[in-house]
Amino acid sequence: MNGQVADPTRADVKELLNDRNGELSRLAQGLLGTGNTNRFFYFPTHDEPTTPANWGFRYDDVTFPSSDGTKLHGWFMPAKGRQAKGTVVFSHGNAGSLSHHLGFVMWMVEAGYQVFMYDYRGFGRSKGELDRKGMVEDVKGAFDYVLSRKDVNPKKLVSYGHSLGGAKSVTALAEKNPSGLRAIVIDGTFASYQAMARIVGGQFGADLITDEFSPKDFIGKISKTPLLVVHGDQDEVVPLSQGKELFTLASGPKTMFEVKGGHHGDSLARNDGAYRKRMLEWLDGVM
Repeated sequence: MNGQVADPTRADVKELLNDRNGELSRLAQGLLGTGNTNRFFYFPTHDEPTTPANWGFRYDDVTFPSSDGTKLHGWFMPAKGRQAKGTVVFSHGNAGSLSHHLGFVMWMVEAGYQVFMYDYRGFGRSKGELDRKGMVEDVKGAFDYVLSRKDVNPKKLVSYGHSLGGAKSVTALAEKNPSGLRAIVIDGTFASYQAMARIVGGQFGADLITDEFSPKDFIGKISKTPLLVVHGDQDEVVPLSQGKELFTLASGPKTMFEVKGGHHGDSLARNDGAYRKRMLEWLDGVM
């Protein structure tokens, strides 16, 4: 390895998050083949092909409790070479383990943020069974853990969620919003579980699952924290319309980056990182 962090490229997205012919076809198979609706959207792995140390970054390997006591695993990375601008809690998408999602956050460590990323229950080294409600509790537990650290400024917190992670974060933060939360970023996030099921299974698919804990029902409750919605206009997994719906429903201060040519997972990395720069500038304005 050359010491530089790989971006989540198009190939990575296909492998880890899967494109419409992968992720959503497996969702369709789940809709048709099982009655366990908690598992329709989740494709965890338990491997760990790389760690921050492989890229020259320091990190703490930690275990911490979800808000319901389930034992979870995460990595805490201090800002590289400077005093931290703030602390980012990153909630990843519905496939792989935290190891597969390093490319989403390492650039933020280099930009001066310390980052805590973690695996939900049933993913990676975290314990417990896959469960829609339980994963919302995992987001709350991640914030509780970060706030327990002495090296974290409790008044400068950022929530960053990709895809499913954005959905879980919105729901969790509507129920329990830390007083020091300065910003919420959701990237490629859907508004409704049933809407996603309908894309591949029609009304039959949508009827098989509930819309419980869908972010569309919670995002309007977050009225004070600035929100950034990032969505690619070529997202094959979560249509742009889903991101636009969340943006419309948001009741607080809000901004949207509609990324031309952006796919599911590569929007912020496109145009040589131009949208990363815009996101950092946006964060500077709200921190």
